[in-house]
Amino acid sequence: MADYSTRDVDLPASEGDEEGLLARLFTRHVAVMLWRNTVVSSTVFLLGLGVLYALVERAGVPEVPAAGIGFLTANSLHYVFGRAWIFRGTERGRASGYALFLLNAGVGLAVTMALYAALLEFTPMNYLVARVLVSLLAGLVVFVLNAVWNFRRV
Repeated sequence: MADYSTRDVDLPASEGDEEGLLARLFTRHVAVMLWRNTVVSSTVFLLGLGVLYALVERAGVPEVPAAGIGFLTANSLHYVFGRAWIFRGTERGRASGYALFLLNAGVGLAVTMALYAALLEFTPMNYLVARVLVSLLAGLVVFVLNAVWNFRRV
């Protein structure tokens, strides 16, 4: 059985299947990528939160559409850092990687918007606090999709 915990090379998805996806996700290799992703995600999330705040407070855009715009802005920047640092070594082409990244971001956006709208509708939570909470789940979903499916680093 191969040691996937510290590898720095890409493996086709089928080569690690004998261990199971869950076992492959709980490795040192994935922990390092998740840490890098957390640094990048936090940085671009703050940018997206700033966009959200500016759109709502300064431009008068409703909270839910403004959150979507902030989310998409942050994700475009996230791809650049993701390719260069988080998932480095991928053999995925730039154009196809960006397309898949945006598709995965779309899944994250759907999770974000649905949960965000629900929190705004059914709780007295501040819109910025709700956005932060929702980002934790959506960010983890998108990380796993990118690590496993797009950049094939797990």
